[in-house]
Amino acid sequence: MITGSIVALVTPMTPDGAIDKKGLATLIEYHIQAGTAALGIAGTTGESATLTMGEHIDVIQFAVEQAAGRIPVVAGTGSNSTHEAIELTVAAAAAGAEYSLLVTPYYNKPPQEGLYRHFCQVAAAVNIPIILYNVPSRTGVDLSNETVLRLSEVGNIAGLKDATGDVERGKALISKLPDTFAVYSGDDATALDLMSAGGRGNVSVTANIAASKVAEVCRLAIAGDYPGAQKINAELSALNDALFIEANPIPVKWAMVELGMISDGIRLPLVAMSSAHQDTVLKAIRQAGL
Repeated sequence: MITGSIVALVTPMTPDGAIDKKGLATLIEYHIQAGTAALGIAGTTGESATLTMGEHIDVIQFAVEQAAGRIPVVAGTGSNSTHEAIELTVAAAAAGAEYSLLVTPYYNKPPQEGLYRHFCQVAAAVNIPIILYNVPSRTGVDLSNETVLRLSEVGNIAGLKDATGDVERGKALISKLPDTFAVYSGDDATALDLMSAGGRGNVSVTANIAASKVAEVCRLAIAGDYPGAQKINAELSALNDALFIEANPIPVKWAMVELGMISDGIRLPLVAMSSAHQDTVLKAIRQAGL
């Protein structure tokens, strides 16, 4: 399994909302050079909720082609429809994605048994490793530790992105999982704490603009050098918070425009970040040395 920084990559868009493939190619090259361990494509930060099915598959395929085996692609293929999640995951695997990231089915509020069966059916449709994704603050459903333990026994369900921010809960889960099952943080603010408890890396929003620093924090933490990791992480602390001052990916996209990394495009119902928060994000960018 992957260890290190997995960037939750934005999907660059033109001002009229069209996908900017040239911009996406530039970002992929940036992450390869910066030491990012893997690309998270078409996830929450990639605005998967407003991509059409065709666009979703096309973005994944383009990323795989651009990466050309130099960095693995973790394709976001979750849905609140089991049939749609299977369709997306099969398509991602056919496109060459090395991993699938499957968010818990949102809005429906399925019980734990429904979650278990949902993930089992998707996993049975492909041979690539599946990384579960639990983010109850967005989905309205929480994948319990007990259900994760059950799912860890399914052959190609190989990891979890834990975006609860509950480090103690993550520690308890890691202590019971087999070593072959990888737990990743999905919360930049608490990622170092989870890695200090055995987490294998961080699926990071902050890595969009601080790729090399996030990669180094992960490398040091996984190697056991927590003081070294903490020193760099302290520089990123304000940024980790500021990039969630409005709904993700509004702040990170605004920051990337300010830094000249992407063009100014985001899809409704999301809009550009309000002027009231711009100084906070700019201050955090400067504090991070960016």
